[in-house]
Amino acid sequence: MAGFGWRVGSKVQRWCRSCFRGFSSAAIPSQLENVGFIGLGNMGSHMARNLITAGYKVTVHDINENSMKKFSDDGIPTKQSPLEVSMSSDVVITMLPSSSHVLEVYNGTNGLLGGGSHLGPWLYIDSSTVDPQTSRKISTAISRCHLKENKGYAENPMILDAPVSGGVPAAEAAKLTFMVGGLEEAYLAAKPLLLSMGKRAIYCGGAGNGSAAKICNNMAMAISMLGVSEAFALGQNLGIKASTLTDIFNCSSARCWSSDTYNPVPGVMEGVPSSRNYDGGFTSKLMAKDLDLAMASASGVGFKCPMGSEALEIYRKLCGDGCELKDFSCAFRHYYAGKDEE
Repeated sequence: MAGFGWRVGSKVQRWCRSCFRGFSSAAIPSQLENVGFIGLGNMGSHMARNLITAGYKVTVHDINENSMKKFSDDGIPTKQSPLEVSMSSDVVITMLPSSSHVLEVYNGTNGLLGGGSHLGPWLYIDSSTVDPQTSRKISTAISRCHLKENKGYAENPMILDAPVSGGVPAAEAAKLTFMVGGLEEAYLAAKPLLLSMGKRAIYCGGAGNGSAAKICNNMAMAISMLGVSEAFALGQNLGIKASTLTDIFNCSSARCWSSDTYNPVPGVMEGVPSSRNYDGGFTSKLMAKDLDLAMASASGVGFKCPMGSEALEIYRKLCGDGCELKDFSCAFRHYYAGKDEE
């Protein structure tokens, strides 16, 4: 990556440090002011709204016209293609369902790179959950490009892979955790922007490392949810109420996010997908996709993941049984035949 990014010790690094120290919603650095946001699904729509609330000038695009209309009705500029978004943006953020969508948005007709090798935005941030290879492929493509105009604070366009954890509730409340791969200087410059959408940003290393961290996180999350669901269902079969087990888990060694924050048993916790028939959360289809990414990445480096492989098979079965659009915590009811708490 020689020649990619910023001069070491240059004024751009000094700007980066000073803008992070002095950042507030009332004083957005001009280099971050105009943000293009592509992908207005369950996650992206909230993330874009939080940027708007923080004072950024946001332009949006989505293939779903109804999703864009919700923004245009509020006076937010919308564009008909990723390329059009890039023309009015300093920074472009993408939040898309899969690797194929990311590649299409960047490399497809009227994609972000469709205008040739000279780009307008100086920073691209992909918050989609994709395999590390896709992130590195896009990073390589960006590294071969140049800026249309001399920005003074950046020599060449840069990209970060910055997937998130926390789900839809955290996206809505601006409490996401970002796992970030790419140049550390770009990460530091982007941090004020990321912290307008989340509570924490963690630098993971070079290009693709953010994506690697995310698929490892989601594999662990899936295995944890299945383990907790299995234990709750076993407890019910042994005569123990799930609410009682929840109290025990949450003050004992079994405590975890799946028990104390995202409980899968209907009737135990309010405000989570299990309280609304498993609607409105992180779908089983997306979990199966993320587990497939993890297993493919593991295979690529010759690493065996027996528990991850079993979790993938369970979520594939749930999808095949008609639960693909239900939150992934539905495994409690639809795989383990767990009962609602009364």
